[in-house]
Amino acid sequence: MTQESSGPVGGPRLRPRRAMAPTVGSITRSSLRGRFDIHRTSLVRGLVLALVAVMTSIGIAAATSGSGATPTTFSRGTLEAGVKVNTPDLKLSVRDDIDVVTQTITITPGGHTGWHSHPGPVFVTIAAGTMTFYDAADPSCTPITYAAGATFVDRGVDSIHIARNEGTSNLVIYATYLVPVGAAVRTDEVDPGTCPA
Repeated sequence: MTQESSGPVGGPRLRPRRAMAPTVGSITRSSLRGRFDIHRTSLVRGLVLALVAVMTSIGIAAATSGSGATPTTFSRGTLEAGVKVNTPDLKLSVRDDIDVVTQTITITPGGHTGWHSHPGPVFVTIAAGTMTFYDAADPSCTPITYAAGATFVDRGVDSIHIARNEGTSNLVIYATYLVPVGAAVRTDEVDPGTCPA
C-alpha cells in the first residue's frame, strides 16, 4: 500500500496498489488460475466425450445385428384409429393410428436376423426355404421350424427372438408389421445368452 496526503481527520489515507499487468514471460497467480480453468474445462469436456463414446460403443456391441439378411420394404401406410373388422374368422379393432409396413427379408444360407423385437405384431409368411426360429424366453432354446408356405403371427412388443437360415438355399420371408406411426419395424436386442452362438 502507498500513502497519500492526509485525510480530513489528519490520518494517512491508504489506497490499494494497482496490480501491474503481467509482462511477457511473467506468471501471476491469476494467469495460472485462468490457464488451469481452461485445462480443467478441456479435461472435463474430453472425459465427457470419451464416456459418451464408450457408452455408445457398448450399446452397439451389445445389440446383435443380422448377418446375410437383406430386408426390402415394399410399402408403408397409416391406418387410422377406429377401423374395425369383424368377420367370422377375424376380429381387428384399431384404437390408435398405426403404420402398416410390408417387407420381404431374404436370408442367405447360414445367415440370421440377429436378436431383435418388434413394437407391434407381425404377420409372417415363408415364401421359400426354411426358417429356424429361436425365442429368447425359452431356456432350452428349442428351435421352431417353418417351411415354405407356413404362416405365423409374431406378437411383437416383448418377444425377443432370432430367425436363422440353417438350410442350403435362400430363405425368403414376407412380413407385414403393425407398428406405431413412424416407428422402426424392429429393435436390435442384446443376445440373451439362452442359445449357443
